Amino acid sequence: MVSDKFHFDETYDVVVVGGGNAGFSAATSAAQSGARVCLVEKAPLDDAGGNTFYTAAAFRCCFNGLQDLLPHLYQHDGTKGLPQELVAMINMKRYTKADFHADIKRVTKGRADPALADVLVDNSREAVQWLMDNGARFALSFNRQAYVVDGKYKFWGGMVLTMAGQGKELFDFHLKTAKTHGVEIYFGTPVVDLIADPQTNEVIGVKVFKNSIIGTIGARGGVILACGGFQASPALRTQYLGPGWDLAHVRGSKYNTGDGHRMAQKLGARLEGNYSGCHSVAWDGNSPRASGNREMTNQYTKSGYPLGVMVNVHGKRFVDEGFDLRNFTYAIFGKEILKQPQGVAFQVWDADGSKLLRKEEYADDVTTNIRAESLDELADILVTKGLKDKKQFLETIAEFNEACKSFQREHGQVNFDPSMKDGMSTQGTTRSLDIGKTNWAMPIEKGPFQAVEVTCGITFTFGGLAVTPAAEVLSEATFQKIDGLWCAGELLGGLFWDNYPGGSGLTMGTVMGRIAGTEAAKRARVGR
Repeated sequence: MVSDKFHFDETYDVVVVGGGNAGFSAATSAAQSGARVCLVEKAPLDDAGGNTFYTAAAFRCCFNGLQDLLPHLYQHDGTKGLPQELVAMINMKRYTKADFHADIKRVTKGRADPALADVLVDNSREAVQWLMDNGARFALSFNRQAYVVDGKYKFWGGMVLTMAGQGKELFDFHLKTAKTHGVEIYFGTPVVDLIADPQTNEVIGVKVFKNSIIGTIGARGGVILACGGFQASPALRTQYLGPGWDLAHVRGSKYNTGDGHRMAQKLGARLEGNYSGCHSVAWDGNSPRASGNREMTNQYTKSGYPLGVMVNVHGKRFVDEGFDLRNFTYAIFGKEILKQPQGVAFQVWDADGSKLLRKEEYADDVTTNIRAESLDELADILVTKGLKDKKQFLETIAEFNEACKSFQREHGQVNFDPSMKDGMSTQGTTRSLDIGKTNWAMPIEKGPFQAVEVTCGITFTFGGLAVTPAAEVLSEATFQKIDGLWCAGELLGGLFWDNYPGGSGLTMGTVMGRIAGTEAAKRARVGR
């Protein structure tokens, strides 16, 4: 609790550091619990929103089928409710707690902290409902998570919800909601240090750089750190993720440079989680390097690889593009691209694959599409874009095509279905590839052909602070909580390892933000 012997320029019940989804979830929850709340954000308003602003705003949560969600849904144009004729065309399975747990366990290879996984899964539906109840407009992700199969929109992968206006709308919603509940927000105000009682080490405030001077803000209940990972720092990426990571492109906020890690560690906080791991995707090769683009935001993502192949500049494939559904692989393929010579690759499709690509990622006004009527002509153009071995490229495609056809001759009963793991593979008994394609393996032989250059786009880092299920930051020295300090969002460590189930990051940010905000407000009331 704030002691009378410490003088602050101003004092609140709760101080939240960071203005993304997790930070605003914490601030609004604290305010709804009766606290006087201040949120401080490093970025100026015109560049604010953290990674939230740049996201597709997909939320993964448990739900009991379409009818569970239907009363709360909007259309992407903002209209409330879905037309009955559209509802009749939706094929959607429920997503249970067991499903969610199984996905976390599978993609993290069992390394996820079980207590944190429980918190995420058990509170996921409630967290999304809280957003809905506060006015968030959720829509079904028809364009990202469904394909038309037998005349119906068949949803896949368990993740079906997105904000109608994606990350931009999610940030606007949070900003409006927080202001409605009386949260004071200071943009362009970086926190430079935590202030702790020198005798007890409890966190009682923050030191900020505000209006070109150093100031102090007291926090009766405590401080919630929600200021992101260290993905925007080339030095920290290289230190923790390894050589070459300074070359990755930053997908989102340029302000997420490890401030929370640094300040908490200085106070004795315990570091936790996959510090050599991160969320990184196939990203447009012509995107900005140091930060996301506030107009294009998530459109630089290039997630159509399950429908074709990826090759490096030597013309060789280097991953199984179809080993799982896209929202369980997209967060790890950026790393694989970065490992390739020059850290780039080419995604390649024929006419059939191209027809299924999402326009928001692959339209001509979004990316530089390379097209040709023949593979030979496509290879010639790719040589001018950096392909070093045309002969190997053509051999790679030819070998891939033969393996696809051989499998289809052996397994005539297997049919292509992009909405599920269809088993359409390159790995037959008479022919197979050193690097196979497990699902959606269709020959690339019908012109016109299409290619796009991609690189690695880093989203957020997995290493963070050790926390309790109540979002309390733990001490390295005592393994006990540091009084007055909470953590939420991408700064939290221990949950995601190597990979994550798509859409679970935003959900966890809201879940832990709400917990932290409620707990900090409760602590402030006790100390009044």
